[in-house]
Amino acid sequence: MRSSTSIRLIEPTDAGPIAAHRVRDFETFRPWEPDQPASFFTPEGQAERIDRLLAGYRAGTVWPGVVLADDLVIGQVTVGGILPQPHLRRGSVGYWIAGVAQNQGHAGRAVGLALRVMTDELGLHRAEASTNLENLPSQRVLRRNGFSPCGVAHSSIFLDGSWRDALLWERVLGD
Repeated sequence: MRSSTSIRLIEPTDAGPIAAHRVRDFETFRPWEPDQPASFFTPEGQAERIDRLLAGYRAGTVWPGVVLADDLVIGQVTVGGILPQPHLRRGSVGYWIAGVAQNQGHAGRAVGLALRVMTDELGLHRAEASTNLENLPSQRVLRRNGFSPCGVAHSSIFLDGSWRDALLWERVLGD
């Protein structure tokens, strides 16, 4: 039986489950994400991060969500860099799914739900994303959700001791 996937705004009580996933999946995410301080992997560190995300939400610059499978937190989906000005109206989508819930369609469904939030709640016109050049699973998620590659950002993220290129993605919302 397939688990249902939903998203909702992140809450302070999500710190514990997120920290547990991040500790367990440290090696899984290491190739894709920059180094983090040890506090990032603790409930207290996640609580501080969630407080910052919610402050950004109140300021209108970010929509931080969690991904749920049958009401259990299994990841995050965030719309960041929100530019709500009438002539811009865009945001950037980022996401991760815990190792125990990967390859079950949750990422694709969560991104689709985030696109609805971007259109219906945030009134955005354009969605953007970026992936590491080697991150084919994430690229499949974006393609399935109507994104198209639109360029390469050279030396855009420092990972594992060196600067890496990123593939840039775009989707005009409402299309």
